[in-house]
Amino acid sequence: MQSSSITSQYLDRYRHIADDAARAAGTLPVTGAQRRFLLARRMDPAGRPDLVPLFFAFPRGSVDPDRLRAAAGHLAALHPALRARPETLRGVPVQLLGEPDARVDRVEPRPGESAADALRRALGTWAAEGPPLRLFLATDTAGDRDVLAVVMDHAACDEASIGKVMGDLTDAYRDGLGPGDVPGTRAADELAAYREAVHLQLESEARASGQRSVAYWARRLAALRPAAGPAPAPRGGEGRAGTGAVLHRLPGAPDGARTAFPVLLDACAAAARTLYGPDRVPALGYPWGGRPAAAQPVLGCFLNTVVHPATACGLDERTVSWWDDLDHADAPIDEVVHAARTAGVPWSGRLDGLLTSEDLHRRPPLRLGDATGHETHIDGRPVQAPFAVSVSHGTDLLVRMAWDRGVVPDPVAEDAFAALLDTLRAHTLGHAPVG
Repeated sequence: MQSSSITSQYLDRYRHIADDAARAAGTLPVTGAQRRFLLARRMDPAGRPDLVPLFFAFPRGSVDPDRLRAAAGHLAALHPALRARPETLRGVPVQLLGEPDARVDRVEPRPGESAADALRRALGTWAAEGPPLRLFLATDTAGDRDVLAVVMDHAACDEASIGKVMGDLTDAYRDGLGPGDVPGTRAADELAAYREAVHLQLESEARASGQRSVAYWARRLAALRPAAGPAPAPRGGEGRAGTGAVLHRLPGAPDGARTAFPVLLDACAAAARTLYGPDRVPALGYPWGGRPAAAQPVLGCFLNTVVHPATACGLDERTVSWWDDLDHADAPIDEVVHAARTAGVPWSGRLDGLLTSEDLHRRPPLRLGDATGHETHIDGRPVQAPFAVSVSHGTDLLVRMAWDRGVVPDPVAEDAFAALLDTLRAHTLGHAPVG
């Protein structure tokens, strides 16, 4: 393990402040992924966290807000990640554990607003202070339905956590449980498991931050020629404020097999090259990873963001490079950025595009009493990069792309989405499974 690595330096500093026994019981270190999200929050002018919202439509009047509030509080009492708050102690980022708290707010649409408009407004006013799990309920009078937003701070959850939250919320609502229904021994066991998982994750990240990994990422990212300035140069019209979005459904793979991830990367790279032009090699980021092998399946943020140079290459070459990347995917992104910078790559660490892929078969539906929520999508929220692509694997392939309209003109974004779909159609008809 290299003592000079960012991760090892962080652990040394954390252990120094954690020696204070009065603080240690309620203090935990942050993972590499959490470091990234906390840094992004500090760099945001409004101090906004990166949010993970899911939206569900229920028959109007079928959700009991008080019962839902108790169920959400039960989750906060059960899972330490949902009662942890980011804090800085003597310059060291940490998680401080607090009392269980989860909010369920009814959002009333203003005159002329839809339920989607009202929920977007509620998310836009998210205060950094407060619990990482919050629920918002709005009535869509035109559709005679209620739309529930289940929203988590990304620093407290990842894809594996979403399924756990859906399942636990369903169970707690069904059984009428609240925060006082978590036995003390169960809460202590969950805290011990979460603490162990965080430390195991950091040990894994430290092992992955040695000289071999630094040298690998320095070579791998040498081809990067990221976009100059804050965004791709506008082509085909001036940008507008807000977020643009488009979605398309493609036939799913037989037997529920997921489309091979390198195919998704290839399609996202095609979109990026359309946006940025042939003279750039954009930096794409995608989440990867999970809990360490020895850790229990606790709720939390254990993913990593892997960087992929969007070079113009064939699918076979991209696939080989992707497999090589996975051998070094435990290195936190701040270590990867440092490796690239020390190799002379002119890259600030800013991602030119994001790709996420979710398997809907891996999480249960959200059922509140007798009603099962129908997942819906509400776009128009700020994106964390000039453009972001998300792919959901269910009965079909739902492909969505969002972009910052202030810097990416709609016609250019639409061309990029067309290039993405063309690439997917060219590859996914063969239905190559992952791995």
